[in-house]
Order: sequence, then structure tokens, then C-alpha cells
Amino acid sequence: MLIAFYYIWQVILGSVNIIVPTIIIGIILLIGFKKIPFFRPWQVRLPMIATVAIIFLIALLVKPAIFEFPPFIKSYGPGISGSIPFKNVAAFFKMKSKMDQVADIAQDPNAVPPAITRAEPATVKFSIETKEVIAEMAPGVIFNYWTFDGKIPGPMLRVREGDMVELTLKNSITSVHGHNIDLHAVTGPGGGAAVTDIGPGESKTLKFKALNPGLYVYHCAHPNVPAHMAHGMYGMILVEPKEGLPKIDKEFYVMQGDFYAVDPIGKKGLQIFDANRMLDGLPTYIVFNGKTNSLTGSNMKAKVGDKVRIYFGNGSVSQISSFHVIGEIFDTVYPEAAIGSEPHKNVQTTTVPAGGATIVEFGLEVPGNNILVDHALSRMDRGAWGVLKVEGEPNKEIYDGVVGKSSGH
Repeated sequence: MLIAFYYIWQVILGSVNIIVPTIIIGIILLIGFKKIPFFRPWQVRLPMIATVAIIFLIALLVKPAIFEFPPFIKSYGPGISGSIPFKNVAAFFKMKSKMDQVADIAQDPNAVPPAITRAEPATVKFSIETKEVIAEMAPGVIFNYWTFDGKIPGPMLRVREGDMVELTLKNSITSVHGHNIDLHAVTGPGGGAAVTDIGPGESKTLKFKALNPGLYVYHCAHPNVPAHMAHGMYGMILVEPKEGLPKIDKEFYVMQGDFYAVDPIGKKGLQIFDANRMLDGLPTYIVFNGKTNSLTGSNMKAKVGDKVRIYFGNGSVSQISSFHVIGEIFDTVYPEAAIGSEPHKNVQTTTVPAGGATIVEFGLEVPGNNILVDHALSRMDRGAWGVLKVEGEPNKEIYDGVVGKSSGH
């Protein structure tokens, strides 16, 4: 109930130019009707209520932005602003009990499809469902996430250069909003968004040919595009080159994203999306795989002697990521996830633009916890960190010393 009262209060604050005239008219009517003889109290209240209701309805028709949250946002992008319309807020509370309550919103970093071994192109079929769900960002901090297949990021897709891809997108009947999918690997209008726009309960199919090898972000591009991404609607598709990628021991799937709440970081309860913070580029949470503490070391493990590849994407709507693994040097980096260009060697930190990706590879020589970060390090405190746990025998020729208790790692 608190979130409903908070919403109403914000609408009142943002609607002073309607509320104040309404109050003044109401006072005038009250004074006027009281001076009319033989009028009883209910006869005074009835016309006042009717007048206020008429003013409210006129305001709803003439200035509908008053009833959005946050109200009065003006933007110049295509489609609607980042505010959530009143009817969608009401629909959310109506559908909330029917939405999936997801125990763990974070995508498993091990959920990487196997390498493609076939030598010829094929027709590859995928089915993805857009779902709006309820889950924890942190203990007790609840978000209404919008997702592909109920996880963040959405499923990693893997195809071969030259494949014909047939992707069916379904929108859950419990969704409040329309959704679609824009795959950066697609050559065609909207990256597929133009032909996959679907309302709740609908589905559409996109067919495209994977022309260019690389690692590509996909995301929802239904208006307002940044608002959909800021609720968690992104994932990645890998288009392997015809000759395949070099063999590797371990592969991981990680995406960074940012989330915007009206309440300050750590405030418990159901969080309201703040489009003003989104427009200002001020995330409340910046996290890997959809939530804080998503990469714990228990779900990202490797062994000394392994060669590791991380498929890393940036689902942010405004933040550039400076991807770094503390305690490791990237032996190979595919800058901006370009496959076919000459890769970079011996890289400490690599830049990943919003809506972009990278592929990094490195060998593991010593055991311990290697910390994944965005090296804009204040973002660690907003949630952008994880642990790659490396098990095996020490190698004192490479690394030796007594581990302290206050290293922060």
C-alpha cells in the first residue's frame, strides 16, 4: 500500500496547477451553496463532488502527463516518454499477484550454448518469452523486472555465420506492456523490432540471416526504449565465424546493466522506476547479471591451468563499462566484440560502450578469487562486481605471499 500512496503523493506534487484551481473552485462553490436557503449538507457536497470529478476528467484528457509517473517528463525521443502511464500503473497492481515471483533473477554465468561444430550453415530456431516478473535486486529490495525468459540477461543465443535464424517472440499474458526485440546482429529495420512488436498474449516470428560474425547485444526496443532496457530487457547473440572460435576450457556469460529507483540505494520494499534519474544518467544500482551478488564464486569456477573466455556485454542505457578482472591480465581481447579484426593482446582493462560487448580470454596460473569489476570503482558499491573462483595448487614462482584480511578482494 505504501507504494500506492507514494505514487498518489507524487502525482499531487506534480499537479499543483490543476489541484490548486480545483480547491479554489470547491471553496467558492461551498461558500455559494451555503448561502442558498434550505440546502442540506448532502446537497452541498453533491455538486462539489461532481465539479471536482469533471475537472479531474478534463485534466485527464487535456493533460494526461499529470497522471504518469514521474509526472511532467518531457523528452524528444521517438514514441512515449520514460514515464509510466497511469493506466499501466493501475494494470501493474491488478496483475501483480499473477506475475511470476522469481527466486533468483540472475542468469547463470555458465549458461553458454556449446560451440558449433558443423561445417555448413543451417536454419536455427529459437523461442523467447517476454515476461514481467517480481524479484529481489538485493535482500529485501524488490524490483518489477521486465525480462526475456524470466532472467537477466536473457538467454545467450549462438549461431554460425551464414545461418538462417528463425526467432519466435512471445509476450506473456501477465505482461502489462508491449515488447519486441532488436538484435544488433540483424540487418534490417529495427534489428527485428519492426516485425516483432507484440502486446500481452501475442507472438510474432522474425527470420534473418546471420551475415557478420561477432558478439552482439539484443534488447527490447518498444517505446520508451531506454525504459525497457532499464528494467532488464537485454541479452546477447554470438555469431561464430565459419571456421569457429579457438577451443577454450571455460566460457562465461556476463552482462552489466543499470537500474533506476525513486528510493535511495538499499531501501527495502517494492521500488518505483524513476525515469528522471534515467534521463539524468544517475543509476541507483549498477550490477552484473541483473542483481547484486549475482556472481558469487560458487557459480563462477575454474581451475589452475584453464583458459577462460568471458562473453561480456553492456546493457546500460547510458553508462560505459571499464571491464577489468582484478588479479588477471587479458591475454586476448576482441575489442567491441569484433571477430575478424586483429585482437588486442595483454590488456588490463577494456572499454565496453553502452549497447556493446567484448570477448576476453586469459589463462589461469594461480588459485584464488579473481574479482570482476567495472573499474569506475564507485560502481562496486552500487553492485558492479563478481567473483571468479580459481581452484588448484599454488605456484610460488608466479605469486607468493601471505594474504591479508583487509585487501578488499
